[in-house]
Amino acid sequence: MSIDEGKFDPVLFSLAEQHRGGVPELLATIAGFLNRKTDFFVGGEEGEWEKLVLKIFRKEAELAQDVARKKREEREAAERRRAEARRKKEEEIQQEQVKQESAAITELTDAEAETMMKEINDEKKDHVERTEENNEQSNNTEEVDDDDSPEDKGKLKPNRGNGCDLENYKWIQTLNELELRVPFNVTFTLKAKDVLVSIQRKSLKVGLKGHPPVIDGELHGEVKVEESLWHLDKNTIVVTLDKVNQMGWWEKLVKTDPPINTRKINPESSKLSDLDDSTRGMVEKMMFDQQQKQRGLPTSDEQKKQDMLQKFMQQHPEMDFSKCKFT
Repeated sequence: MSIDEGKFDPVLFSLAEQHRGGVPELLATIAGFLNRKTDFFVGGEEGEWEKLVLKIFRKEAELAQDVARKKREEREAAERRRAEARRKKEEEIQQEQVKQESAAITELTDAEAETMMKEINDEKKDHVERTEENNEQSNNTEEVDDDDSPEDKGKLKPNRGNGCDLENYKWIQTLNELELRVPFNVTFTLKAKDVLVSIQRKSLKVGLKGHPPVIDGELHGEVKVEESLWHLDKNTIVVTLDKVNQMGWWEKLVKTDPPINTRKINPESSKLSDLDDSTRGMVEKMMFDQQQKQRGLPTSDEQKKQDMLQKFMQQHPEMDFSKCKFT
């Protein structure tokens, strides 16, 4: 990799912005310059210039595909880690629930113990089914969130990826990046030469050449142009935007989109491993307390108070707590 890589990016970006026809027009300008001002096409053996161009472009294509593959693998690995974390958290909650219920029972027969475990498993299964059903419904419809807060009134509920599903495209996000998918219903297989994608620090344009763009507007936040990229997935344009501010959530892709309620975002879908220890601990505690409330169980703070009270009562058996009311 050259030590001067990126040195001429500002000049090339300025040049690219002046070519409304996109990459083909930019390449035509460069080829014309080489033809007029150098002996690039005639200075070597026949076909040598073509081999050189193919060699250089194939090398850059391999680098771009490698970066896209690594990002895709990182997202898949993060999803597997989140799934494993959810599974372990469910097991811990179930074990804690069994422990609490067991502490309230002085003696159980084998039949009673079997019945109790069956009820716990049935309750967990019902909760999982209800959660999956609610998530599926939220994905199939643009649900308006009836939040008590006036500033959140009328905002859309985030999809499962903490983004939004709109009529012509959908997007998801983590704290670090945003992924946009724009499908096209055409009768032919799209190629790079058929599409127009322009990623700027504060704006984005996506569409088919010769047609009005599907997206053309100011982004909700700034992105790192050099770290952002796009590719074709069959007839869908997939754009990955690397956020400049990686400690906040976007409530919309471009300024003209309807906003989502970022208060309803599930931080579990983001890369918790990228957060510092303090922030990560706070987010994990919020997630645990939210799950406990959904199950009608005490939060971590409430459980801590109950444990302290139980310990105090055990240390002072001479005191009568039967008529005390605890809140």
